Amino acid sequence: MDASTATPAAATPFSTLIRTASHEQHTEAESSTFMSDLLGGSLAVEAYARYTEQLWFVYRALEEPAAALAGDPVAGPFVQPELFRVPEIERDLAHLRGPDWRASASALPATAAYAARVAECAAAWPAGYVAHHYTRYLGDLSGGQIIRGKAEQTWGFARKGDGVRFYVFEQVGNPAAFKRSYRELLDRIAADDLEKQRIIGECKRAFDFNGAVFRELGEEFPLSA
Repeated sequence: MDASTATPAAATPFSTLIRTASHEQHTEAESSTFMSDLLGGSLAVEAYARYTEQLWFVYRALEEPAAALAGDPVAGPFVQPELFRVPEIERDLAHLRGPDWRASASALPATAAYAARVAECAAAWPAGYVAHHYTRYLGDLSGGQIIRGKAEQTWGFARKGDGVRFYVFEQVGNPAAFKRSYRELLDRIAADDLEKQRIIGECKRAFDFNGAVFRELGEEFPLSA
């Protein structure tokens, strides 16, 4: 085959671009001191409860505007109720902190900034909202399962029971297939190349926000010398 009849190489799928471009920030967040200590079983259950509490603020910011975004051509396809986590987080917090947990719930400064940015994107930039949606939910379906297993082992929660409901996607029958379909949605996203680069930048920013939350949690729950 000569050059005139050669088939051009296929463009790299957007789902691959966004995953590889954010790999460094993703790895840095996952390897934070706090998360290493938590997964290593070195922290008390209160540290896990405090982390779960921070998730509540972030996921409220993600899910409260979901209905308004359902018809958006960019964000709408990603609004899938089977992913919603807020009711499960609230069930976990009731188990971890008791029925009056809301009275003492507080967002760390990094968490408040994270949630505010998610809300800002939801209100003014649906493509940016997708970046945060992808960062959170695909992480929950993947690495989040490691946290669930460690929590069950370390603090004696019933398997997939109260305390780890956040990580249990009862309405997602086949997580591997679901993740494939989600990545296909990313590949078909209604955005040009410039907008896709902006989404990738926001995805990196989302991991940075997550890392900042871990750093502040690490300051709040340092290991004894």
